[in-house]
Amino acid sequence: MPEPVLGILTLYINEAKQLEEKAVYRRMIVEGKRIGLDVFVFTPMDVHPSKEQIHALVFDPKSGKWSRKWRSFPNMIYDRCRIQRSSRFQQLLRFRERYNHLLFLNRPLRNKWTIHQTFSQKSRFRQHMPETLLYQSSADLRRMLKTNSVVYIKPANGTGGRGILRIEKMKDGRGVYDIQGRRQDRRIIPTRKVSSTRLDSIVRQWCIGGRFLIQQGIPLRLPGGRFHDYRMLVQKNGQGVWELTGMAARVGAARSVTSNLHGGGHAVRAETLLKEWLGSQDKTDKVMKTAERLGLDAAAFLEESYGALCELALDLAIDREGKIYVLEVNPKPAREVFARSGDGTTYRKALIRPLEYALWLYNNKGTPSTAKTTEE
Repeated sequence: MPEPVLGILTLYINEAKQLEEKAVYRRMIVEGKRIGLDVFVFTPMDVHPSKEQIHALVFDPKSGKWSRKWRSFPNMIYDRCRIQRSSRFQQLLRFRERYNHLLFLNRPLRNKWTIHQTFSQKSRFRQHMPETLLYQSSADLRRMLKTNSVVYIKPANGTGGRGILRIEKMKDGRGVYDIQGRRQDRRIIPTRKVSSTRLDSIVRQWCIGGRFLIQQGIPLRLPGGRFHDYRMLVQKNGQGVWELTGMAARVGAARSVTSNLHGGGHAVRAETLLKEWLGSQDKTDKVMKTAERLGLDAAAFLEESYGALCELALDLAIDREGKIYVLEVNPKPAREVFARSGDGTTYRKALIRPLEYALWLYNNKGTPSTAKTTEE
């Protein structure tokens, strides 16, 4: 009997046809072979529409080399495509529409604003959402700054910490604000003080050409001055059931308003940093357990709302009292936070789980399970 085939759908990051996560895909192909799953990589650009064939990227573990081969369409597709401002992304949208009938392990989620609104419908999640508005005018900014001394401006479709502005109201009450941020190209904007009028103008300029959110700032500055948060990964396992894979802490670079690893941050084991932050093992254990339950419930709820998912990363802010806030969710998460925190076991599990789930899905007549968690 032939092995089931999984196609990893991705996008080239430039015209030279480079792939961002090639080393990850290589590892997944090797692991897939070990469990009886034939895995190849492709982009919408590699599809020959009239032949209904794919000029796929295949990796041979024996020779250690990549090559191209014409392959038939796979039994299942694992969509790893992230938003790009490019013609390649438009090609992806056309591919998803044309081949919508195929079996996808995961479907795209909506933008941050829509997801925030979806979560806000349920009291279960509402209590974990930072106050958030869609920026439409300076009045929205004023409204948020009335009730919050710190707010963040962030793109509704942004990834990797790009395009984020942090605004802090100075305590002297003279209408002066501290602003710092990170541009779309990830360059850091150092802290500077501005007046209320200048702030309005800066934010207006910042938000040109896209939809932006204004979000309540949660106090996340460590004693050394750096910002931190937590990345939690939940995935479906080899029985089609949602499980926590792992959680790691991210500490931002000096002078950065975000904790993203791409922006120069570093990773630490979650328990280690959380215990320092909260001050006790008991509090840490309790928060970790609450976070796990929240992650599993959130994944099941978003799957119910938007269609099949196989994994979800939640970026969490945890304040000094142990209250958990969901800053954002990512259905196409990177895994390197676990490798960088020294947790190789969790890193490997994070790579293998989508493969085990794909096998389960194939053997169970290709119907994605929805809304399952470990307690059901």
